[in-house]
Amino acid sequence: MLWDKSQTGPFLCDSRHPCASAHRKFTKVEAHAEMDDVVLRNRTTPDQIRLKISLPGGATVPSAPAGTLYRGREGMWSWVAHRVTGVLIFLFLFVHVLDTALVRVSPEAYNAVIGTYQTPIMGLGEAGLVVGIVFHAFNGLRIILVDFWSKGPKYQRIMLWVVVGLVIVTMAGFLPRHLSHIFGGH
Repeated sequence: MLWDKSQTGPFLCDSRHPCASAHRKFTKVEAHAEMDDVVLRNRTTPDQIRLKISLPGGATVPSAPAGTLYRGREGMWSWVAHRVTGVLIFLFLFVHVLDTALVRVSPEAYNAVIGTYQTPIMGLGEAGLVVGIVFHAFNGLRIILVDFWSKGPKYQRIMLWVVVGLVIVTMAGFLPRHLSHIFGGH
């Protein structure tokens, strides 16, 4: 496998390779090999380009189809949601420690801060926090199964929908009571 550094850019093929002539029409192509995955980004065409790289000994590295575990499908969105909920939980814990520490500095200031937490907007924020915590917990268990169970990657999409179902069932038990406290005053 040679780098063809022609006028149009570097490619993972020899200039004598049949695909080299196809590369000439592009202005810029970046080739990035990641494990058994080949990702090509082309500035001139939006179509996905599929390429098999020839390795020494005749072996090939096939390109992965669109929508693999972390490219635009459920796996990627659960990855993003897990990171976002993790950051939000961290920020909540940081603020919680600060406002709880405020009681030692000034009990009056602490009471004022706690008073702002007892508004309907903050009550809805608490509900969102609980949704985030529940999703983060169940999705964390799913990630453990994907990582340590041999069939985890095969069933990761089904497990994600199980996580979503568990979040809905859990919140169906929590939200009515919580919302009645927020808006009902009980």
